[in-house]
Amino acid sequence: MLEKILIANRGEIALRILRACRELGIKTVAVHSTADANLKHVLLADESVCIGPPPSAMSYLNMPAIISAAEVTDAVGIHPGYGFLSENADFAERVEKSGFIFIGPKAETIRLLGDKVSAIRAMRAQGIPCVPGSDGSLGDDADESLRIARDIGYPVIIKASAGGGGRGMRVVHAEGALLNSIAITRSEALAAFGSDAVYMEKFLERPRHIEFQIIGDHHGNVVSLGERDCSMQRRHQKVIEEAPAPGITARQRRHMGDLCVAACSAVGYRNAGTMEFLYQDGEFYFIEMNTRIQVEHPVTELITGIDLVKTQLLIAAGEKLPFSQSDVQIRGHAIECRINAEDPRTFIPSPGPIKLWHAPGGPGIRIDSHVYSGYSVPPHYDSLIGKLIAHGDTRETAIARMRNALLEFVVEGIKTNAALHQEILAHAAFQAGGLDIHYLERRLGLK
Repeated sequence: MLEKILIANRGEIALRILRACRELGIKTVAVHSTADANLKHVLLADESVCIGPPPSAMSYLNMPAIISAAEVTDAVGIHPGYGFLSENADFAERVEKSGFIFIGPKAETIRLLGDKVSAIRAMRAQGIPCVPGSDGSLGDDADESLRIARDIGYPVIIKASAGGGGRGMRVVHAEGALLNSIAITRSEALAAFGSDAVYMEKFLERPRHIEFQIIGDHHGNVVSLGERDCSMQRRHQKVIEEAPAPGITARQRRHMGDLCVAACSAVGYRNAGTMEFLYQDGEFYFIEMNTRIQVEHPVTELITGIDLVKTQLLIAAGEKLPFSQSDVQIRGHAIECRINAEDPRTFIPSPGPIKLWHAPGGPGIRIDSHVYSGYSVPPHYDSLIGKLIAHGDTRETAIARMRNALLEFVVEGIKTNAALHQEILAHAAFQAGGLDIHYLERRLGLK
């Protein structure tokens, strides 16, 4: 087992990793910016190291500072969590070359699957269905781009190859807007991701976002842990996630799970990963792979009974997966609401001191959060302050428990989006299930 690991992240995921380490008897090192000295996991870790000022580029994205912190504390591994450096192949490589264990996939795997263009090529080669699109990045030949769009059929969507988090995307409905949209997306991609490579896909009008959780070890074992529905989105950002996905049959789950396992086995995938698909008219289309633990991993944990973060640590220690595909059983239904420090109507961030924090409880309720009464939410980072998860024998029970939990939730001093979640869960359309990724924006009048 790993004796000591460094947690290269902040917030609720850092606390989640710390708790998993404690269960396994692993010592922890928390790195933090000067703005995060009072984070819960920093206060609870065996050791802590300040790695820089509040801006992420000078702290949580500072590779030399993080690796130096691992060196001075004698850590043997580094867990990147999600976001920040979690899908940075250069970071994974530098961690390994510095003599530490990177708790995630191999650097070459991140390079292959972290870039959307190469990921689509790799998955298509393994028989995974993909959205019709350009075979690779778009070149500088305007006539060729116009031809590709005509072959695909409008509307099309231009995407940054290195994109993520809902950025670097532009929908084009008519040929006259295509070339300008490509140029704008290139500029946005270069500014946001350091690469102006973009590609083109068919824009599906009303798809759902269905993703499959997989996990693999160093011994060639890969297992699918079922699917999640992440279609409740605003500006490509997930708001509510649930598992299993409403309307997906056991046969579809088995078939797609088997395809995902075979594809990941073929590329030698290890540790946790998520294959994301658009689902429309009974067909799945691969769009990208996240080579890390997901924000929404708790819903999978609750319906399978498998602790994904502990399993990540066991795999990193060289152990075999402690379960096989036949051991994976789906039990009940789970829903996760992302609780953000933001105005529920305008979505403007709401940092500041939390005067009172009262988390809900009751059967089937779980809260993953790093905040507490007296904690001050800094303005420098993502507005996520917690994840409220409800589990029940049926989807209806999970929804009822979530609605009760949201009513019990008390946060004073800052604004949160809890009221938006209450409103969504009261919608008859949400209660029926199977909504597409544009539903919430239509409901909010953003489309």
